Amino acid sequence: MSLALFDLDETLLAADCDVLWGEYLCREGLVDADAYRALNQAFYRDYKTGNFDVAAYLEFVADPLGRHPRAHLEHHRQRYVERDVMPIVLGQARDLIERHRAAGDHPVIVTATLDFVSTAVATLFGVDDVIAPVAELVGGRYTGRTVGVASFGPGKVTRVREWLAAGHSAETLEDSWFYSDSMNDLPLLEAVTRPVAVDPDARLRAEARRRNWPIVSLRE
Repeated sequence: MSLALFDLDETLLAADCDVLWGEYLCREGLVDADAYRALNQAFYRDYKTGNFDVAAYLEFVADPLGRHPRAHLEHHRQRYVERDVMPIVLGQARDLIERHRAAGDHPVIVTATLDFVSTAVATLFGVDDVIAPVAELVGGRYTGRTVGVASFGPGKVTRVREWLAAGHSAETLEDSWFYSDSMNDLPLLEAVTRPVAVDPDARLRAEARRRNWPIVSLRE
């Protein structure tokens, strides 16, 4: 049995669910649409070009959670998952996860998308274990802040190691897979035994070819 780690956005999904959540907030009037949309798109461009400020981004995406009651947010999250995320779930991604399960492997999603969103999306794949940035809860209400290490770049390696040290899995990184589309995930790709580039961006595609890593597609 092995640890099977999966990036979420543009790996298991055909788009970025974090960006789409921002668009949903704008459509539903939960944020100042013009200002939020502009920043949402700017952060996405920075992510794609390797200029991403993860601390600033998490402050940006966590802030709306602190402005609304938790039950109201969870109602909107359910609508968002049904309307916006279900259509971008990749069937071949579900099949891949099921193949790992059939082999006795332990599937885990490791993502930079806030846990408020990513844990709900993970249920569409039947994955219970999600390592993601944590939105702070105090007294049953979101504060608009995050806590702990952000699972982005080298932070993904840190968070996976913390998760393993806490006893969540008997598997180790010494016998593991990681599937990702993004060069931003190079630290975790380097840390696992079997890195796989999935519909990779141009930078990761070049790196995967240089290192003779498998390159696969999960797109229909």
